[in-house]
Amino acid sequence: MLVFIDESGDTGRKLNKGSSKFFVISMVVFDDNKVAELCDREIDKLRRNLKLKLKYEFHFSDNSDRVKLKFLEVINKYQFMYFSVVIDKDPKKLWGPGFSEKESFYKYACSMVITNAVQYLNNAIVVLDKSGNPVFRNRLAKYLNQKINFNKKILKKIKQQNSRSNNLLQLADYITGIVNRKQTKGKHWQLYYKYIRAKEFSIQIWPK
Repeated sequence: MLVFIDESGDTGRKLNKGSSKFFVISMVVFDDNKVAELCDREIDKLRRNLKLKLKYEFHFSDNSDRVKLKFLEVINKYQFMYFSVVIDKDPKKLWGPGFSEKESFYKYACSMVITNAVQYLNNAIVVLDKSGNPVFRNRLAKYLNQKINFNKKILKKIKQQNSRSNNLLQLADYITGIVNRKQTKGKHWQLYYKYIRAKEFSIQIWPK
């Protein structure tokens, strides 16, 4: 079982100074590692068909509508499910010292999305984006192991890889970007969402 986690938005709380209204984190789950491998290869093939550079990174917020749709057509063919958590950072709803610190905010968001899927996870290899402070990422991995694996082997391993070199982290980026677009009712959200709707297991909006 392979799991890929990515986020959209930021953990900043200054909404009137450019911080995103929502912080979205998504977890893409492949029950079958062979299916994940096939999907990975197909994304490589798409890159070649579009005559993009070998190390080109698919990124939902940066890609053209044409590239977005091509990417979604490819991933739609493969079996996976996703869980998302959308955190509304409205200060009237979200408060407490823990959410004022980027590290504790991100840890909490990660634990939320994994907890929502925990009954479906078995010896899962979790892949996180390697970008950012490596010390924090190591602390995050330790935190998740302690919080989630307290009574049985739910998570086999937590790995960190660069999204530029991992097609399935790029897939998780797309899922998260579309969920964020859906929440904000952004441009063409319905067009993109129809490609991933059947793979959606849960989207938690928090706090209510």
